[in-house]
Amino acid sequence: MGGQPLFLRPRLEPRLRSLADSGELLHTLVGALGSPLHAVVPDQIAANLERFRSVYRSHHLSGQVFFAHKANGSSALLRRLAATDAGVDVASLGELQHALGAGFTPERITATGPKNREFLWLAARTSVTVSVDSRDELEQLAALVRRHALPRARVLLRLSGFETAGVRVLSRRSRFGSPVRELDPLLKAVERHHDVVDPVGVAYHLDTTSLDEKATALVGCLRVLEECRERGLRPTAVDIGGGFGVNYLAEHEQWERYTTELTAAVLGTRAPLTWGGHGYGLRNEAGTLRGALGLYPAHRSVAGARYLDELLAHPAAPFDGRPLADLLLEHLYDLHTEPGRALLDQCGLTLATVLEVRTQEAGGELLVRLEAKADDIALEEHGVLMDPLVLPRDPARAGPAAEPVAAHLFGSLCLEADLITRRTVFLPRRPEPGDLLAFVNTAAYCMDFHATRAQRRPVARKVAAWQDGGSWRWCLDDQYWPTTSVGGAQ
Repeated sequence: MGGQPLFLRPRLEPRLRSLADSGELLHTLVGALGSPLHAVVPDQIAANLERFRSVYRSHHLSGQVFFAHKANGSSALLRRLAATDAGVDVASLGELQHALGAGFTPERITATGPKNREFLWLAARTSVTVSVDSRDELEQLAALVRRHALPRARVLLRLSGFETAGVRVLSRRSRFGSPVRELDPLLKAVERHHDVVDPVGVAYHLDTTSLDEKATALVGCLRVLEECRERGLRPTAVDIGGGFGVNYLAEHEQWERYTTELTAAVLGTRAPLTWGGHGYGLRNEAGTLRGALGLYPAHRSVAGARYLDELLAHPAAPFDGRPLADLLLEHLYDLHTEPGRALLDQCGLTLATVLEVRTQEAGGELLVRLEAKADDIALEEHGVLMDPLVLPRDPARAGPAAEPVAAHLFGSLCLEADLITRRTVFLPRRPEPGDLLAFVNTAAYCMDFHATRAQRRPVARKVAAWQDGGSWRWCLDDQYWPTTSVGGAQ
């Protein structure tokens, strides 16, 4: 392929970089446990939690940081968080059982998402706070509490459909939450069932990176809290959900250059950059670019805890431009957050063995087949583009790379669509059979959220790793407990 390589080098913080640099250990683990293999780093999630806590302290706010469990099913990560003061947001009966078994007490758990009767019953029975998405769900919960003589249920009223006056900023449509225009019948239902439900706060869920949209929703929640107080209700918390984001790439310039060149490739003014001309949402209609780029913004200068900090400092126009944090503090409201991706930043990597390397033609891209399925390394399912690391099997080849190569990465299913990446990946060296490709920062949604047993192939196994002095130690994920890293395992 002509032109300069279009690298998308991953951002690596010291702890995960140290693990990724431990080639001998990683080859040993894959040799023993098979490819693909996930490795999670429990101590990193505790460090990420502290970054969020630091933002709370800087704004003098109280409240809980709830880990969005759906982002990763790891027992090790969950148990490590149980040893902190964090909470957990569970979105299924199985996740609730997992959280209770990991050591979370009910006051540190909130139940969200679509719920069946069994999920609602266990949440109410254990006094877990329930985030209700509709008046119907509130009615169902109230009926369950009465029928089974359960404790009075703590509820968050999840809302949607916020808007502002003046320059109109609409929060985008969501399937989660009751529209604020239907607030009156919702609050009447709360009042009617006040003997069995305790409204402790309000919440929202927005699938957006827009600070303005999130600020609009938070202002809307503050107004709803005031209306609740006028009705004699006493909610004390606002849960603003997640969506704080992750910065995946080391260099902003590489992201800008890649997206610019991708546009040119879609328009046909340069060589293709994807398998089969895939445009990631862009298309060429008679020489005119159409569509929208359907990719995660892989380089974000403001993400994670820094994003929360900027949101809290955002001026609330309806309140004379005062920072949102000041409004929360003035009314002594608790702030709850539900980071998933952001708490899992730098918390793991996925390893896959190179099985085959083929050359199509002189100077053409390599075809690299991995001992993995696309759903084992689901970065592209979430629109995340970044380069894997090449870990040579032969330590003698681990020195400086000779020459970059362009490659297409395929899985091992008997399926044309089993593409690890749709894009052409530029690697610093030619991989060889037996080498490992390390896909870093995969802990959020990319390990087990899409995992299948297609063609009777097993899902990837998972290990937990931690540093002990100058070396790394490990155990199987489900064997890790907070006591493990101070006393045993491999």
